[in-house]
Amino acid sequence: MLRMEGLTVSYGQRRVLQDVSLEVRSGEVLALIGPNGAGKSTLIRAVSGVIPIQNGMIRTNGYDLAVLPPMRRARCLAVVPQVASLPPAFTVWETVLLGRTPYLNFLGQLSASDEDKVIHALERVNALELRERRIGELSGGEQQRVLLARALAQTTPILLLDEPTAHLDLQYQASLLELVCDLAHHDDLAVLLALHDLNLAARYADRIALLVEGQVIAVGKPGEVLQGELISQAYGWPVQVVNHPFLDAPLVLPETAKKANDYGK
Repeated sequence: MLRMEGLTVSYGQRRVLQDVSLEVRSGEVLALIGPNGAGKSTLIRAVSGVIPIQNGMIRTNGYDLAVLPPMRRARCLAVVPQVASLPPAFTVWETVLLGRTPYLNFLGQLSASDEDKVIHALERVNALELRERRIGELSGGEQQRVLLARALAQTTPILLLDEPTAHLDLQYQASLLELVCDLAHHDDLAVLLALHDLNLAARYADRIALLVEGQVIAVGKPGEVLQGELISQAYGWPVQVVNHPFLDAPLVLPETAKKANDYGK
């Protein structure tokens, strides 16, 4: 389990997260949604240790992640960042091997076990056939699978993803999120991911947390959080929420610009 208790984060004088408390259970996907600037990416970065927190705790299995050394923290959680500048000349194999860095001995040597875990990670994301390819030769969707494989090679119980479907087409969005759900449900990972697309969150998340101006406004199952009036107020734009015609999930439909103008009056 990943538990955040009273997290507060500021950029200079600007408060970005205010007293955020959430938990992600093993075996579930918790999606962070909210308008631009709500603090979704900041929360991912704070949990991963990229940015400091002013107040609060981040716990897993009794450890306070905020005070763990980076290598110890890297054995607890892995991150798939929103934007990653991967070395184009690296092979896929070399890139995914970086996920084993927290486990190298003092000589920096890889063991046969490390290589087995890299193979397993590549197999898990259906990318083993890409292992000799250069990163610069891959499509955006293939690179995203490599990033996920690198995170899986860390063999951590917690997985953080910041907008993993950004710039991907529909096919890659669906396949990536189906894989993430499978990792949570069958590999018993605790998955926290930030998403812009409310309908992707509705379809793939077990629970959703709505952030507005750095605060958690609502947490619950997709049908509990994706309520028309609540989402309209959070995003400042009127929406309708209906039952999806094919899936057991809510479907968020934005109103027209004319109705939006009437909504703002």
